[in-house]
Amino acid sequence: MNEATAQIERFLRTDPRDVGCEQAMEMLHIYVDLVAAGDDAQARYPGIAAHLRACGPCAQDFEGLLAAVGG
Repeated sequence: MNEATAQIERFLRTDPRDVGCEQAMEMLHIYVDLVAAGDDAQARYPGIAAHLRACGPCAQDFEGLLAAVGG
């Protein structure tokens, strides 16, 4: 499989609820607070949850913030 085909396949597998990096980063602190409090952040913000599943760098930021707040 060449790189162009791989990029197309990644795009086609993208969850349509994925809000993208910019919006996810704008709300990440709220999402982290909900997770740390034991709330169902995925149900409340499914677009952010979808993005964190798909974007490694944003997922790393989430994990770092969660660790920082002790969640």
